[in-house]
Amino acid sequence: MADPLSHYQRKRNFAATPEPSGDTTRKKSRNSDKALSFVIQKHDARRLHYDFRLELNGTLKSWAVPKGPSLDPNDKRLAVHVEDHPLEYASFEGSIPAGHYGAGDVIVWDHGVWQPHGDPVAAYRDGKLKFTLVGEKLSGDWTLVRTHLRGSGDKEQWLLIKERDGTARPASDYDIVQARPESVLSSARITEKKPTSKTAKSTAAKPRKAAVAVPDSLTPELATLVDRPPPGDWLYEIKFDGYRMLACITVDGVRLYTRKGNDWTERLSQQAEAIAELGLPNSWLDGEVVVLNEKGLPDFQSLQNAFDLGRSQEIVYYLFDAPFLNGEDLRERPVEERRAALQQALMDKPQPLLRFSEAFQASHHDILASACAMSLEGVIGKRAGSTYQSRRSPDWIKLKCRLRQEFVIIGYSKPKGSRSGFGALLLAVNDKDGLRYAGRVGTGFNEHSLKALHAQMRKLERADAPLANPPRGTAIKDVHWIEPKLVGEVEFAEWTREGIVRQAAFIAQRSDKPAEEIVHERAVKPAELKSSATKAAPTGNPVAGSPAASDLVAEIRISNPQRVIDPESGATKLDLARFYASIAEWILPKLDNRPVSLLRAPDGVGGEQFFQKHAVRLAIPHIKHLDRALDPKHDQLMEIDSLQALIGAVQMGTIELHTWGATHDRIETPDHFVLDLDPDPALPWRSMLEAAQLTLTVLDELKLSAFLKTSGGKGLHIIVPLARRDDWDAVKRFSKAIAQLLTRQLPERFTATSGPKNRVGKIFIDYLRNQRGASTVCAYSVRARPGLAVSVPIARDELTELHSSNQWTIHNLHERLDNMKGDPWKGYANRQRITRAMWEQLGVEEK
Repeated sequence: MADPLSHYQRKRNFAATPEPSGDTTRKKSRNSDKALSFVIQKHDARRLHYDFRLELNGTLKSWAVPKGPSLDPNDKRLAVHVEDHPLEYASFEGSIPAGHYGAGDVIVWDHGVWQPHGDPVAAYRDGKLKFTLVGEKLSGDWTLVRTHLRGSGDKEQWLLIKERDGTARPASDYDIVQARPESVLSSARITEKKPTSKTAKSTAAKPRKAAVAVPDSLTPELATLVDRPPPGDWLYEIKFDGYRMLACITVDGVRLYTRKGNDWTERLSQQAEAIAELGLPNSWLDGEVVVLNEKGLPDFQSLQNAFDLGRSQEIVYYLFDAPFLNGEDLRERPVEERRAALQQALMDKPQPLLRFSEAFQASHHDILASACAMSLEGVIGKRAGSTYQSRRSPDWIKLKCRLRQEFVIIGYSKPKGSRSGFGALLLAVNDKDGLRYAGRVGTGFNEHSLKALHAQMRKLERADAPLANPPRGTAIKDVHWIEPKLVGEVEFAEWTREGIVRQAAFIAQRSDKPAEEIVHERAVKPAELKSSATKAAPTGNPVAGSPAASDLVAEIRISNPQRVIDPESGATKLDLARFYASIAEWILPKLDNRPVSLLRAPDGVGGEQFFQKHAVRLAIPHIKHLDRALDPKHDQLMEIDSLQALIGAVQMGTIELHTWGATHDRIETPDHFVLDLDPDPALPWRSMLEAAQLTLTVLDELKLSAFLKTSGGKGLHIIVPLARRDDWDAVKRFSKAIAQLLTRQLPERFTATSGPKNRVGKIFIDYLRNQRGASTVCAYSVRARPGLAVSVPIARDELTELHSSNQWTIHNLHERLDNMKGDPWKGYANRQRITRAMWEQLGVEEK
């Protein structure tokens, strides 16, 4: 039998095109063994069209749909049958070079699983496929039917038709192709090429850069404060005293955004015009806007004056990075390459209001001294070879000539003498308990800032202090407290042991940073810097950059600290220990008083893994051994009740921590149950979100409060706290009844039966964790999977914003914790009881 991919492969030169060649040795799988995938790719070739592909017998059966799918059953869309594509093609996005077959840009417009009605092989052969789509954008029932019309060559003409069901919509009301143009993988967009002259054909034949559009938003990379320059290969630039600004360039024009996504295009219209003159479509540029003083140095007060007085012509936009340039995603390229491309683009079309941020030439020993001698605020260092990460990164560092940071303004004192407005500002920073008092600042003001700040603060006055630790005595004499909404930047000499600033001077008010994100900035030591994002050494040591780095964590010596336990991120055993130590205040309360099972992976994520539920001869430092009577037929159960025990478990190769649903003091009466929503991996994420919402609806009807967390893998965990009354058997039966109810109501979406064959195209509601001896991965536990994701509690209103279950890892969880506005599990309490009425609602008899 001929290779079904031979036609596909003959048409392509895989040495020149980025398309996958396909696995010609793959055996055909039985279509019932797993869910069948589908993908729709938006393809800007000679004409913009949509490639509709269905997995069948080991390949992707493919049709070109010129107008794309329609949700209107009256729109019968032409679908031209083309050659089979390899399964690997389903994730392909990029640009096929000019001069090659299918030249043009490709994005994944939708993907998911398709569920055939009947035998798909016979239906495909007979030319009439009926099926259900479960995608991110498309859902419901569809039909592909072969016609007797003949197109160009020998290509069959089919029709793609939406069936009349609950997901159908009239074309006059909604056009999904126009409403949802973006990629489901990258949010990139494609704009159709429109030749406008006789030279269009020859122009199109020239090689061109990828024109895959940029995402709608971009979070900038932020720098980590360090206490001294680290050794190694670093690029240093001026630390600009201005506002961070990102420029987004699309076919619709240029928009300028602050680091928090506020649109400042109107305030910087001349800079936006200058960016447009560069002629860089589909780009994101990163930089900082400043005003230079008479010495040519950035002056923040002058920048504020320029904004206040509408003198944007005085503002210079220094650019230092290009995450996207001319439609190319450069984020995975080394920083040197990104900066070189940006510098060239600025040199090609010089603009007076745009400048390139040049790098310093100095050794790491005297770089900061050189900057301070020039009266600069400090310097920014960027690790050579590093990629662009949308988070606070250890690959970007900041060194300051004098301590300086933002504070929340929480009050003011009365003025004395000839001073008008106010005497001093009271300052605070956020910590885990709320706002914490950080001292006062009474110098650095002029008449304008005194008057402007006083006018704002008077409107925000309140009766009490918005603090977790209000100061006492003279510190609060004659104080006017205000709502904590204003932010000011302050320079100071040092922090006292009590967390109070000394010798503070006010620099300026900051409107680009929200009060909720202001924390005490603590400088880290160079040895603690982690690099997980360099192209030059992706599996190098991310934390302890030299053999002299300490391998003690919480007084536990970590053996083989530089062993890489996750090749994907380059994280080491020492990284994991330090991560757990850094989140101890979050995870230890979830472990407290509960028997724990350890998933140990001594050789890392790719090696052998095994569970340890009982204490054995291999002693784990500081771990607590529970009463043997709790599990008399086995060795003693274990508990982690201290930081030392937590790090001791990591030292012995532990990555994951799983806890029982009961505390050891009342081990026969669970205090919660878990519904683990475990999807077929082929299902789109939207199916996971819908399943969680449906399950929560059932729990709402039962009047049970429920709490959510990511699993750190593919699914979600729904936690239902309980009063400690019912035994294990009752709790398991009750959670099983909920799973079976959902399965009865929506058998096409849910299954309550374990096993991969039973969850093909479905979500398994795993209730089996609610039995004696079973356990669930603990909140804030790391998962022993590539990337080292973390199981993270989320608030219910965050569910729709979640884009995957593994979006938080050991490398970015701190960004969430630092910016969290409140406890996502606020209101969690073990007071709920399973009532007779609940059993009756589920149609199950209470025992």
